[in-house]
Amino acid sequence: MSSSQEVFNLLNKKFDTRKLVTCAILTALVIVLQAMGAFIRFGTFSVSLVLVPIVIGAAVCGIWTGAWLGFVFGLVVLFTDSALFMAVSVPGTIITVLLKGILAGLASAAVYRLAASVNTTVGTVAAAFICPVVNTGVFLIGCNIFFMQTITQWGAAAGFDSAGKFLIFGMVGVNFLLELAVNMILSPILVRLISIRKKNV
Repeated sequence: MSSSQEVFNLLNKKFDTRKLVTCAILTALVIVLQAMGAFIRFGTFSVSLVLVPIVIGAAVCGIWTGAWLGFVFGLVVLFTDSALFMAVSVPGTIITVLLKGILAGLASAAVYRLAASVNTTVGTVAAAFICPVVNTGVFLIGCNIFFMQTITQWGAAAGFDSAGKFLIFGMVGVNFLLELAVNMILSPILVRLISIRKKNV
């Protein structure tokens, strides 16, 4: 093997190791932030920070890391925050929760890759925006497919005249806006972190 080929292989191994370490750190962050999500509150509402490391991983390490972090996010949700839905439909809960996390990570990576061709800031802001949109959107679709009858009952018990209003205003509205706001507010920090990581690579 030529010396130039050896150098190339070493560099590739170094880059792969850095990506692996970054992915491992972000995976731990996803687990901790989701597990502690109930304790981070804005008034009476919990504030989820778990989408932030998903955006970082998707932007820095690519589409498969984004999907992996979304999958880990979904797994933690299944074990910590899905009892009500599990009681209604176990398959529906598993499909909805895992799919929304995975697709949020995939969408973040895809949007970042596309928009970062303009510049890193645009790419990061776009990824930070699309992640909660896809996460919440897939959740709403899953609710319509698997849980609508039960949600209608929950909405009536809560005083809503339709299941749709209960979904939007009673279940996801404020939390979605808080997640979106947190991601957008932290976008400049994400830009800086991603720029530093890119320079190190």
